[in-house]
Parts: sequence; structure tokens; C-alpha cells
Amino acid sequence: MKKIAVLAGDGIGPEIVREAVKVLERLRADGLAVELEEGLVGGAAYDVHGTPLPEETLALARSADAILLGAVGGYKWESLDISVRPEKGLLGLRSELALFSNLRPAILYQQLADASTLKPEVVGGLDLMIVRELTGGIYFGQPRGVRTLDNGERQGFNTLVYRESEIERIGRSAFDIAMKRDRRVCSVDKANVLECTELWREVMERVAQDYSEVELSHMYVDNAAMQLVRAPKQFDVMVTTNMFGDILSDCAAMLTGSIGMLPSASLDASGKGMYEPIHGSAPDIAGQNVANPLATILSVAMMLRYSLDEAAMAGRIEQAVDRVLDQGLRTADIYSEGTRKVSTSEMGDAVVAVL
Repeated sequence: MKKIAVLAGDGIGPEIVREAVKVLERLRADGLAVELEEGLVGGAAYDVHGTPLPEETLALARSADAILLGAVGGYKWESLDISVRPEKGLLGLRSELALFSNLRPAILYQQLADASTLKPEVVGGLDLMIVRELTGGIYFGQPRGVRTLDNGERQGFNTLVYRESEIERIGRSAFDIAMKRDRRVCSVDKANVLECTELWREVMERVAQDYSEVELSHMYVDNAAMQLVRAPKQFDVMVTTNMFGDILSDCAAMLTGSIGMLPSASLDASGKGMYEPIHGSAPDIAGQNVANPLATILSVAMMLRYSLDEAAMAGRIEQAVDRVLDQGLRTADIYSEGTRKVSTSEMGDAVVAVL
């Protein structure tokens, strides 16, 4: 029996996670051996415990085989000190659980091709994976801060730093994923300017020697951003630093027409992971039963595939989502003329019905 920690979080989090839990309950009826245990994180946890990541939530996450997360944050908590804002709960989970490998697929469902801002011939059939290093780089590097110079002017500074071992482990994560796909890895860096990413490129070349079946290429990040918009289907797996991955994955998300369709995974060295939709908590529509739950449901599929060794069950979920889109059902974010607008709960029910 595997344990899943269910952390709904804030905003639309409880609504979308509720639909994902419906899917898990349906699969449990078909023999999926999992138990679910809920916990508080983010603003919801702060309201009860005065911290966005209570010790009991962290203990639950550590004891679980996988974590399903909704979203954190919202207007309500924006005035809090940065040390206790909801987002610190998410960052704390990533750090405490050493979730260093962030997988962000960008898949365009053919039924939604018209929702993309790019021409159908550019994005049709898009299926790429961005592997983002998640616990190092400029977001975590020291020293950092704001200091006052001798002339009285203030200066902000951050440090981009990576150890060889950090680069190697994210490289291996990307190559292992590529072995299950089209066996192509594009490593994105800025080695012509940044010494840190010059080392990144050297280590990627070394890792590639252990994966003779995988083709490795390199691309500067500015060109990668342009190529994602110009010809995104040239990519299979992209691997890059924390900050570059943050930017490129959001760019790739919009190629698919809606950020509400895209799941993500954050894995540790043993494959344990936290799974969440890449969109935020959307406090402006929270409680209205209009949010798109499909990214969260597809995050469950990723969980089954990458952490729970249930690839067949994962495939069933993905096929069910495809069928529901074939039926013309759409939440507000992907609605277009000629389709039927449904609520959050109706979309979840439709996926369960197909399952």
C-alpha cells in the first residue's frame, strides 16, 4: 500500500485537488493500492498554525510515497513578512525533500490546437519535456541581498552557483527521461557569458558519455526562447538551470493554449515526487467552480508513472482526458464556440465517467 499526501493549499487548490482525488478513488476501485492523507500547506496552514509549512505537514510529506499539491498563495497573505508567505511552504517542501528535478511537459492536445496563439502547423503534435534544476542556482545561491555601497547607493546582488554533482544529477535525470522518449536532449545554458554554465556544459558532455543512445545538443538560452516560439517541435527533452527553466517552461506552457492543461513533477534522487499543476492559486476565481482541473488530474497520471510504477493506470487517465476533450467538454479557460462549457466538478465527473 502506497501513501499519497494530499496538500490542497489555497485559492482554487481545494477545488482542483478534489477532482483529482475523485480520479484516484475511481482507480482504487479498480485495484490501485494507495491510501490518501490530507495536510495543510501555504496560506491555509498559516491561518491555522502561523507557518506555511507546519512540522506535521513536513512529516506527512516525508512519510508519503508521493505528494499531490494544489496551489499556494493569494491576495489575503501578500502583506505578510516574506518569511511566512504561502510560497515559503512550497519552497520548503522542495528544499526539505531534496526535490531537485522539475519535470514540465508541454503537450498540445489536438482538440485544443486553435487555443494556441501559434499556427496549428507550428504546434500541432507538440510533445516536449523541460527538465528544470529546482534546488540550486541563482534562486538559492549565497551570498545574496541588498547592500549599501560607500557612496550611499544601494546594490542588489545574487549568486549563480552550481556544483558538478548538482549538474550531473539533473543531467542524469534528463537523460533517463529521454531514454523513455525520443532519445534527444538539448541542454540550455549561457556558456558564452557565464562561467557557471560553461561548467554546466562540460558536465553535460561527460554525463552524455554514459548514454550512447541519446543525442545531446547545446543551445544558448536566448536562442532557446526564440526556438520555442519558432519551431518548438524540434525539441524532445530540454534540461536547464533553475532560473532558465522557470522562464522557458512558462513560455512553453502557452504554446499549448492554456496553462490550465499542464501538470508537473518535482522528483528526488530516488524518484519520490511532488506533483502539481503549473498554474497558480488563481484567487480571483477561487470558490466559483470554474477552474480547470485537468492539469491536476494529469499530475496524478505523472505521479502514477514516475513515483508509483503504475504506467498502465497513468495511461488510462491520459486517455480519459483525451476522450473528454473529444466529447467537446471545456472549462472556461479552454472554451470556444461549438464546445460545451462545464464547471470544475463537471469536468472531473466526466473524466471519472470515462474511466
